[in-house]
Amino acid sequence: MLKYLTAGESHGKSLTAVMEGMPSGLEISSAYVDKDLARRQSGYGRGGRMKIETDRVEITSGIRWGKTLGSPITLIVKNKDWENWTEVMGADVPAVKDLKKNVTRPRPGHADLTGGMKYDHRDLRNILERSSARETAARVAAGAVAKRLLEHFGISVLSWVIEIGGQAWDRTASKKFDSLFKSAEASEVRCPDKEASSRMIKAIDEAKKNGDSLGGIFEVVLTGVPPGIGSYVQWDRKLDGKLAQALMSIQAIKGVEVGMGFGVGSTPGSKVHDEIFYKKEKGFYRKTNNAGGIEGGMSNGEPIVLRAAMKPIPTLYKPLRSVDIDTKEPFKASIERSDVCAVPAAAVVAEAAVALEMAGEFLDKFGGDSIREIESNYKGYLKQITEF
Repeated sequence: MLKYLTAGESHGKSLTAVMEGMPSGLEISSAYVDKDLARRQSGYGRGGRMKIETDRVEITSGIRWGKTLGSPITLIVKNKDWENWTEVMGADVPAVKDLKKNVTRPRPGHADLTGGMKYDHRDLRNILERSSARETAARVAAGAVAKRLLEHFGISVLSWVIEIGGQAWDRTASKKFDSLFKSAEASEVRCPDKEASSRMIKAIDEAKKNGDSLGGIFEVVLTGVPPGIGSYVQWDRKLDGKLAQALMSIQAIKGVEVGMGFGVGSTPGSKVHDEIFYKKEKGFYRKTNNAGGIEGGMSNGEPIVLRAAMKPIPTLYKPLRSVDIDTKEPFKASIERSDVCAVPAAAVVAEAAVALEMAGEFLDKFGGDSIREIESNYKGYLKQITEF
């Protein structure tokens, strides 16, 4: 039921997200969306672009007087840097056609070379502008609307960083997710642990000094998700598969785990599977959550715990080697304004990606044309599973 598209280039006039399938009657404001846009731009180790842009959303359709209408929602995030790129990135042919030379030098770790081959572009700017992580500003805007829908039904989407550049924090000792999120929001690297945050910041400083970049690992947790979201009956309806795809669609993400993740491969089954208990006052429950809240492709009522690994930013101040697509001559990749580390921001983007997927799954199960109708459907389902 829920569909969305993003459009726009990194140095184009704006980034746009169009959402279709949101029910009517959901309270939402531009200020609510702007909070997540600001969070996406924060984090220790960000580059010069963040000093230029201060992202704000402009809502041009689908919302009136603070409530969704049920019609398509259009969200626009303007690029302030567009002023310096109007001729280079304009839709019309500029008066001076050789205003900028073609970009013919692909950067290692980027989409440049493969994208140029696939779409038959000799100017690699046509690739790098759209493949840029700047696209995620539009996704975060759309994700904020999805988060608002989930929030209305008691579902929270939280994130924090657990590792940067090999400096890790062990989250397993703590299960108070709300307090972890609050602590993460107060950290420059979005890590709830102060000591680990200091080590991460030191590692970022060292990488910057050496002209290098750092990746890391973050966690996304959903609380308040009822049992039964997703399905076991077909491969393409499994919730963990859909959430993993959502995370892998984020630029620079190279690995995803659910619950124990790769840890299950080295742990005996007796210590992996979550035993089931029952009390009349609380129904069925588990004392552990190694499954990460998903069993058989469905949410099981426990918090959904996802983890993703982000590779280091590939644009380095200590340039890597590549080959010019025209001359076929070797060169060292150009040095551009870039982040040293964007893991804290990627965690915010991941919240959006996961929220969009979960909101879609939620609407598929409890869907209706209005919030009031969905509330009725949802209450009926909760009553049904309580009596199971």
